[in-house]
Amino acid sequence: MTDTMIAEREVDIIKGEVLFDDGEHRFIWLGWEEHEEEGLVQVNQYLIENKGVGVLLDPGGIHVFPRVVASTSRHIDLERIEHIFFTHQDPDVSSGTTLWLGVTPAKIHISKWWVRFIPHYGILDMSRIVPVEDRGGRIQFPSGDCLEIVPAHFLHSVGNLHLYDPRSKILFSGDLGAAVFPKGQRYSFVRDFDSHLKLMEGFHKRYMASNSVCRKYLETISKYEIEMIAPQHGAIFGKEYVDGFFQWFSGLSCGVDVINEIYR
Repeated sequence: MTDTMIAEREVDIIKGEVLFDDGEHRFIWLGWEEHEEEGLVQVNQYLIENKGVGVLLDPGGIHVFPRVVASTSRHIDLERIEHIFFTHQDPDVSSGTTLWLGVTPAKIHISKWWVRFIPHYGILDMSRIVPVEDRGGRIQFPSGDCLEIVPAHFLHSVGNLHLYDPRSKILFSGDLGAAVFPKGQRYSFVRDFDSHLKLMEGFHKRYMASNSVCRKYLETISKYEIEMIAPQHGAIFGKEYVDGFFQWFSGLSCGVDVINEIYR
């Protein structure tokens, strides 16, 4: 099923959606809570499964743990989760780490800059933590397939990483592409870029470090063929919106570029 076909039909936002499946490799969006909770950041979680081996992407904080466990278990046994990838250190991404280490044998992949902060989430055994260097790296499957860890520093975290799946051509973009939905108006896939832009602009303008950082990132990912952008917050971008998003992002004034506006 193509991303366009998914976006054009009704998607079960509680159960999530399989974004890619070729019979051996799957990229799965794990859905949302049934009811929107006041004051909490809406977060997307994803699972990649390759020939029975699972990788969780930003599985989230403590309050979503029961739902994400249930969603994950519909697709794969928890003991088959061998890797958990964190884009950065924020609690909406990683505060459930101790719980995930307790129910899976997974190794945790996170920027080397945040390894010393992990114990503050209650983790005492650091032997399963894999520090990722600034240049990025790979998560290797036994099948020979791999996932590319892509540097995305200062977008917004000083040690920020994204993940590119060469098989599905999906970019897991962390906070890049995030949107903030008004209460009661959430949707899973972008259908109107111009209206969706209004939900992204304020967040990106404040949280991303500078336009020079934006352009450096776009230079870094230019070698990848990207057919879908799966952000940590907000809606998923199908192929028809990928180039438009990157074009908008390349011209964004943000962070230190607009510091005078912030102090007014």
